[in-house]
Amino acid sequence: MDLSSDYHHGIIGNGRTCAIIDADSSIVFSCMPDFDSGTIFAKMLDEKKGGHFTIRMQSGKIVSQEYEKNTGILKTVFKGKSGSFELIDFMPRYSWDGRSGTKKEVSADIVRVLKPLSGNPEIIVDYNPQLEYARFNTKSFKFGRNRIKTTTGGTCPSGKTIYESCYLYSSIASDKILKKEAFKLTEQKFLLLSYHDKVISPDEERVELMLQRTRSYWLLWSARTHRCDQYSEEILRSAITLKMLQFSPTGAVVAAATTSLPETIGEERNWDYRFCWIRDGSMTVDVLNRIGHPSMAGSFIHWVMETVPTKDDALQIMYGIRGEKTLTEEALGHLEGYQGSSPVRIGNAAYHQQQHDIYGILMDLIYKELIQHDLGDRHPAPETLDQLWTRVRSIVKTVGEFWKDPDRGIWEIRGEAKHFVFSKVLCWVAVDRAIKIGNMLKKYDWAKQHEALRDEIHNDICTKGWSKKKKAFTQVYGSDDLDSANLLMADYGFIDPMDKRFISTVEQSEKELCRGGLMYRYKNQDDFGEPSSAFTVCSFWMVKALARTGKRAQAQRRFRQLLKFANPKGLYGEDLDFKTKRHLGNFPQAYSHLALIDCALELSEDCHDYLIEE
Repeated sequence: MDLSSDYHHGIIGNGRTCAIIDADSSIVFSCMPDFDSGTIFAKMLDEKKGGHFTIRMQSGKIVSQEYEKNTGILKTVFKGKSGSFELIDFMPRYSWDGRSGTKKEVSADIVRVLKPLSGNPEIIVDYNPQLEYARFNTKSFKFGRNRIKTTTGGTCPSGKTIYESCYLYSSIASDKILKKEAFKLTEQKFLLLSYHDKVISPDEERVELMLQRTRSYWLLWSARTHRCDQYSEEILRSAITLKMLQFSPTGAVVAAATTSLPETIGEERNWDYRFCWIRDGSMTVDVLNRIGHPSMAGSFIHWVMETVPTKDDALQIMYGIRGEKTLTEEALGHLEGYQGSSPVRIGNAAYHQQQHDIYGILMDLIYKELIQHDLGDRHPAPETLDQLWTRVRSIVKTVGEFWKDPDRGIWEIRGEAKHFVFSKVLCWVAVDRAIKIGNMLKKYDWAKQHEALRDEIHNDICTKGWSKKKKAFTQVYGSDDLDSANLLMADYGFIDPMDKRFISTVEQSEKELCRGGLMYRYKNQDDFGEPSSAFTVCSFWMVKALARTGKRAQAQRRFRQLLKFANPKGLYGEDLDFKTKRHLGNFPQAYSHLALIDCALELSEDCHDYLIEE
């Protein structure tokens, strides 16, 4: 299928930060030292001001760009009159003690290896960092032998003083890089960009060791991943992407690698997604748990427990990746935005919204984690169980107090709070799973006492959330508007998938919200008008809903069609344009990739384990 060339990016990452690489080899977005830090390159947000890091070939062009099999290493091949070469891009990921996955600390480094294949290709390195969102003047200068230092600094409108720097090490002469001079590639060369001034300067031998150890890390991690023969490659590429998006020092999972890529070109639905939503993170580690990576789920739960440790500390919908609770939103007026789509935002004002669905999603994850402990060889420590049980009771207490109140819903509506049906469903999930957990922990009296609350919420939804006119569960109480989130009602056990009410909801949602095989979140107007692009995760939700209501052949056809809409690297953004199928929104989107894996597992009957101990 001939899709738009936009979003043909790849991602490299190491669980600390990442870099987005365009089809022309340019690093067009990267933050250092962490996912939520200021940008080093942000060409995606402003073609002229944002900064980039590009490798060019004189009288040559790129003939291929793809991931090395089962890894997060991206390879780009250039070919021209003077010869050919391979560009190998990666971020080092391995443990210093030689055991894969045993350490969480990784360095904020980007490595680019130039490997000649034939002839003597002529190359130009276009190195143009613009630090800290290009707020201030950035300077790059020679700093010792074959080392370039880049600095920036100034005072923000808020009065905060900023200074930042980074270092480029290379076996290519610094003068040629700074002057953008062409040179002949006669032997392998490297470029290593680091947030840190290295104590031991890298050389060819050390860089090769970095590459081999990173390759080993990804191959071992991939070998531990449970897959299905039918969709093995798609599952693994999505799983690797999700692994890149988990902040290894804490276990938090960012919703996406970028900020302010628009849901629709020219509109202002542009948000910063470099934070951890309880909803997205919980669903992500749940899926990764099912494909053989339980330590990711455990890390995330530990992060939540550390972030919200007390009985009276209410859950927020989202946090910073280190547990920050204040994520003040700021618009950067000096950047034009992706293809002119402003504003460019950093921070996210949605952090203070009330969204009742987060309680059920978190409780569901805790329940599944306890089931895994109970049925396996790993048993949580008594202290851990004590903390979990305290959190379970605190969540139920909160749900009991607030479930009747309106909220902002799963889609973070910034206008008037309403009685969103899906939010109520997840309140039911919170109480239902808490009762199950209580019984597992032999807290039978407590569990029995809360059955009435569970049943009350269920009856309320079935009475007020059902539209006789539409023959479907609706978006909010008293409305006839539909919402794709309700496709998950059976998945969470609120209703049997073969219940005629759920079947009808799926049918009506397909009729009203589906366009060309893609799904709207909803079609009614919100605080920014009527949505005009497809929300990728909702299209996957429809696939699973069709499968669970007995329409498996239709679900398979729709799923295969969605797989064709992936970009050439197998990646998905947040949204898809209904007409052109071009990707939109922040990229790559964790929600989209976890839903892809979920659908693949649902539709495959040949899943098996690749058993290597974690």
